Amino acid sequence: MNCKNCKIELSPDSDYCNKCGARVIRNRLTFGNLFTHFSEEFLNYDNKLLQTFIALFTKPEAVIRSYISGTRKKYVNVISYFAIAITIAGVQLFILQRFFPEAMDMSSVSTEATKEFNLKVLEFIQDYQSIAMMLNVPIYALVSKLVFIGEKKFKYNYTEHLVIYMYLLAQLSAIGTVITLTAAAFDLSLGTTSLILSPIQFIYIGYALKRIFNLDWTNFILRTLIFICALIAFTVLASVAAGLVMYFNGDFQKMIEAQKAANEAARTVKDTIN
Repeated sequence: MNCKNCKIELSPDSDYCNKCGARVIRNRLTFGNLFTHFSEEFLNYDNKLLQTFIALFTKPEAVIRSYISGTRKKYVNVISYFAIAITIAGVQLFILQRFFPEAMDMSSVSTEATKEFNLKVLEFIQDYQSIAMMLNVPIYALVSKLVFIGEKKFKYNYTEHLVIYMYLLAQLSAIGTVITLTAAAFDLSLGTTSLILSPIQFIYIGYALKRIFNLDWTNFILRTLIFICALIAFTVLASVAAGLVMYFNGDFQKMIEAQKAANEAARTVKDTIN
């Protein structure tokens, strides 16, 4: 009998391949054993996915340091975990659009001047959610690399910072999905929910970085302030870049015209009432 994955010869009573570690499957695929496999992988308390999810709350440094140091069996690897998070985020967006369309309202975080822009941002997120999520990783990693450039005890390179933020942002995506769907069920809009999620995001990343880099409170507060300032700077630059793109493709002009039309309509209504 040979392993179906790496083709190495196995003994007849082998349950796992002694080379690649794959489980030996002897039975044909049925709904019964398919459900059993799903239960073992995702519903069992001892499965790696649940262990990884819990550990990224209780001891994020263990998950991330394990992967960076080469321990890859205890927790879900970073690529798979991030891919699962992207999938869950897509399911969340589908559920919101299908069952809670009113939750997609951004008016609670918009003014008349920014309403059209926020709608454009929301449309972009809906169309390119996975890409937007992936683009956040290198930005956070770059900011983090700059913030911790003088760190001596845990001196990670840029690729290792990418690993850190793939895990952390994937975890935040899972947290965000639970909070967003719960909020939508209670008729809270996406705009209102974003006000709840923003501080949670910074608190969790700060908590995780404190543990990953083993920072004392003084060092933690200082680096947190630097991190936030650097991230704001990158956000401003990204907003300027997005504004330039919208200006050159005509969206900016459309926003101005839409705003003028909205103001004119408001004045018309006001004059009619008066």
